[in-house]
Amino acid sequence: MKVCGFTIVRNAIKFDYPVIESIMSILPVCDKFIVCLGNSEDTTRQAIEAINSDKIEIIDSIWDDSLREGGAVLAIETNKAFDAITSDYDWAFYIQADEVVHEKYYTEIRESMHKYLNDSSVEGLLFKYEHFFGNYKYIADSRKWYRHEIRIIRNNKQIRSYKDAQGFRISGTNKLKVKPLNAYVYHYGWVKNPYQLKEKQKDFNKYWHTDEWIKKMVGEDDLFNFNCVDSLNVFRGSHPNVMADRIAKRDWDFEFDISTKKFDLRTKILYFIEKHTGIRLFEYKNYRLA
Repeated sequence: MKVCGFTIVRNAIKFDYPVIESIMSILPVCDKFIVCLGNSEDTTRQAIEAINSDKIEIIDSIWDDSLREGGAVLAIETNKAFDAITSDYDWAFYIQADEVVHEKYYTEIRESMHKYLNDSSVEGLLFKYEHFFGNYKYIADSRKWYRHEIRIIRNNKQIRSYKDAQGFRISGTNKLKVKPLNAYVYHYGWVKNPYQLKEKQKDFNKYWHTDEWIKKMVGEDDLFNFNCVDSLNVFRGSHPNVMADRIAKRDWDFEFDISTKKFDLRTKILYFIEKHTGIRLFEYKNYRLA
């Protein structure tokens, strides 16, 4: 069995993406790793090269900044990275530049890839998600945050990145048949210095919206307001080892009263049901269970 990891990244240093930690977190379960590196204005390339692993191959790309609807450029770049994986690899392990996998899940991941290697009915493997927000001790727990996504897929080039690269589809339309893993992806995209997070929001929204929309909805002030969140809980687990230095260097403060729930009545009822039953009613699922 051969596994190739892949990711896309651009301006990771400028916008404080934990892309180094992201790559390093899944290198142990990959035989090779493709980084599709977009045209950057910072030292992203040097940072990735400093990982100094012969598993890593960087391919250069120019992002089409004229694409400003639906995050389509992210799917295009993801497909470039996936298409660079040669046919001798069985599985492709996708990870985004703000996602990290805890080492405690390596055994589960390896065993599942082996288990379903020859089962053609399984087109991908589904991860659970923890979304960190504000700092490293809070997780977002409202219905706004997706609970599962596909991050391991068969090396089948009929599989394409879907819409804004959140998931995958066969031939662009059919949901993948997947098996769920008892493993989490830790999403750190909303844990940054508030200045860098605000700058990232101004830049990143260009792949969905016009300058006028960004000016109106994101604003022109310099700091992101963490208190805009509707609901948080306290994270009780441990972070991946690769995150230790980044966590130690955190240079901002954020505290939140977890009893605060900024919900309308309908959302409050649905949240109550989910917390007491584990069932998320009317949940969107970008996959089919095999």
